[in-house]
This record gives sequence, structure tokens and C-alpha cells, in this order.
Amino acid sequence: MIDLDGYRPNVGIILTDGRGKLFWAKRIGQDAWQFPQGGIRRHESPLDAMYRELWEEVGLEPGDVTLLASTRRWLRYRLPRRLIRWDAAPLCIGQKQRWFLLRMDCAEEQVCFDRCAEPEFEDWRWVDYWQPLREVVFFKRDVYRRALTELAPGLFPDGAPPPASPAPPQRRRTGR
Repeated sequence: MIDLDGYRPNVGIILTDGRGKLFWAKRIGQDAWQFPQGGIRRHESPLDAMYRELWEEVGLEPGDVTLLASTRRWLRYRLPRRLIRWDAAPLCIGQKQRWFLLRMDCAEEQVCFDRCAEPEFEDWRWVDYWQPLREVVFFKRDVYRRALTELAPGLFPDGAPPPASPAPPQRRRTGR
């Protein structure tokens, strides 16, 4: 489903431990890390898509998380020209996303990447709030910055995330 401007509707999911650390996932077979995200199906609300993607990509159910905040508007990013499938119809030039900030209320061991036929992730870790801006692919950085900035008050009462900690991020793996 592509809108008239060439953007694919999508949801982005930012999971937190509730103490300022964020769930950062590694794509299968790549040295690429990102937040879980996925397309919105026809006749599906962004909220419904978010819970479906949460299950498919992370293995968590609505009862495993608390919704803390969501972006008010669509946040858009354009794909680099080399990634656009010029022969596709309709032409997709990027994604428009609604972002959701969720607190993970369940045990970390419940994270499971193989709930769907084609898993997207193979590893994950908790990272400092702003670290994703340094690691995500360049064309998503502005959307990540805007989402993290808008959603910060949902996690930090004063709206200001702390600066990054000097400790290296802790790795978590799932054996499923």
C-alpha cells in the first residue's frame, strides 16, 4: 500500500526498559541495527499494525508492554535513489511512519524473533536513549531524531533524556 505521494504507511516501535534504555535490534545477516518497524495493512489502524509488528518481530503481546506515547503526525523519510525500485508500480519513494514508545513489562527472555515465517532480527541489546542516532542507516537518522525527541516526555518526566552513559551497551540474545 503506497499513498499518492509515494510513501508506504509504516509503524515504528521504540521499546524501553522504563529506565531510559532502548531495545536495539540487529537485522539478520547484516551489521545493521534498527528499531522494529513494519508496514500498515489495508484497513488496519497504526495501533493495530504496531501490535501485530510487535508480535511478528519481537514476539511480545499487548499484555507484555505499556503504551507510553505515540507521535502525533506521520514522520517521513525518503529512500536513497539507489534503493528505489523504479520499475515497481506504484512507485515507493520512502516511508511515512507513526512511532510508538512502549515500556517492556515482561521478562527479557520473552523476546522471540521467530514468530513469523521470515524473521527480521537475530540479536538485540539495551542502548542509551540517543545511541540509535549514531548507528542507524543514514537516511533514517532524521526520522529517528524527530521520533525520539517527540516521544521523550513519555519516558522522562522533564522531557530531557540523560546523556549517554560511558558504559558499553549490555548484549541480550534469544535462543529461540
